[in-house]
Amino acid sequence: MKNYSEDASRQYHIQVAEGEVGRYVIMPGDPKRCAKIAQYFDDPVRIADNREYVTYTGSLDGVKVSVTSTGIGGPSAAIAMEELVRCGADTFVRIGTCGGMQPEVKSGDVVIATGAIRMEGTSREYAPIEFPAVADLSVTNALLKAAEQKGYPFHTGVVQCKDSFYGQHEPETKPVSYELMNKWEAWKRLGCLASEMESAALFITASYLKVRAGSCFLVVANQEREKLGLENPVVHDTDMAIQVAVDAIRSLIREEGR
Repeated sequence: MKNYSEDASRQYHIQVAEGEVGRYVIMPGDPKRCAKIAQYFDDPVRIADNREYVTYTGSLDGVKVSVTSTGIGGPSAAIAMEELVRCGADTFVRIGTCGGMQPEVKSGDVVIATGAIRMEGTSREYAPIEFPAVADLSVTNALLKAAEQKGYPFHTGVVQCKDSFYGQHEPETKPVSYELMNKWEAWKRLGCLASEMESAALFITASYLKVRAGSCFLVVANQEREKLGLENPVVHDTDMAIQVAVDAIRSLIREEGR
């Protein structure tokens, strides 16, 4: 395809050039989290800052690694992955926030996604809906090992991905409330752990591109615990999820030797 960037050596949206990122990339949604994540790297340098995409590159255990923000939702996340792969990346860990759905998933816990419900639109432009959005096993195992070693409270399982934040939190106000509310109950009955907005698109895009992707999240709160009258504080500190992602990449580097 035509490169629409003013600098033809750089990707149009993320404004990163080939060789400026490592093969391992952490992908938060919020651009402001990039500097916080980069503090865990050795010698981090800000490579690019364009639209919702901020990129830092440094190293972990002597291996080049990067962090690139994706903004909110599947479309911008898929764009970031497509362009990062063109720059040399092949292993991705999304870190972000989610809302718990099962009563045992508490505020401040970590959720590691094994798969994602494709209740969003981006992945449908990559794969038929019958194709599952599944996390890479090696990346998921590294995240699981990191959470265990840290001693953090965590859960592993399926998460739900949607395009509308307020469709989740105010479904009764929407013209399609009947569909939103019925499907939410179905996801709960199927044991879905949490709701977020990017993993389904990233898992499907990764399948298409033949690269690896995994996800871990901080549980901000749980609306189902609220409904049950259970304790439900709002937690915003994503540092536990960040540390799990960083340690998972360190583990992959040790196992893979680069």
